[in-house]
Amino acid sequence: MRGWKKSVSVTTRSTMPTIRVFMDTSALLAAIASEKGGAAEILRLAEVGQVEVLVSRQVVTEAERNIRRKLPGGLPFFREALAPILKLVPDPPLEMVEECEGIISSPADAPILAAAMVAQVDYLVTLDRKHFIDDPTVAEKSGLHIGTPGDFLTWFRSKLL
Repeated sequence: MRGWKKSVSVTTRSTMPTIRVFMDTSALLAAIASEKGGAAEILRLAEVGQVEVLVSRQVVTEAERNIRRKLPGGLPFFREALAPILKLVPDPPLEMVEECEGIISSPADAPILAAAMVAQVDYLVTLDRKHFIDDPTVAEKSGLHIGTPGDFLTWFRSKLL
């Protein structure tokens, strides 16, 4: 868990705008649980300024609750090492959340989708296949690229070419 801060060597075009990535709780927890996975790689890219990782207050609250319950020793790591590289976005307006309830089948995920849409991110990273990834209408209606950490990394690398 503590070794995820490894150096990353990525070459990008100097004119390439910073990629904005919204990580939901499942992706953030995956990054904390495994330093070798795609989610941790996204955080390494953020650490060296290749991407900007955005989260909502709901994501932070859910992450802290799950870390306290499942990885008790991980909370200080989350707050001290990860929190500084995460950009907190404002909570979405209620009207936007209600609009997203008509887009995604899980009302509990509507605030996450709304926050990503309001933040105008390039990609929403999640491990929630049932509600986000396996329903292509969520990406279509939201206008977002949505996928797993591995999907994002493939997409990101294609932008470098």
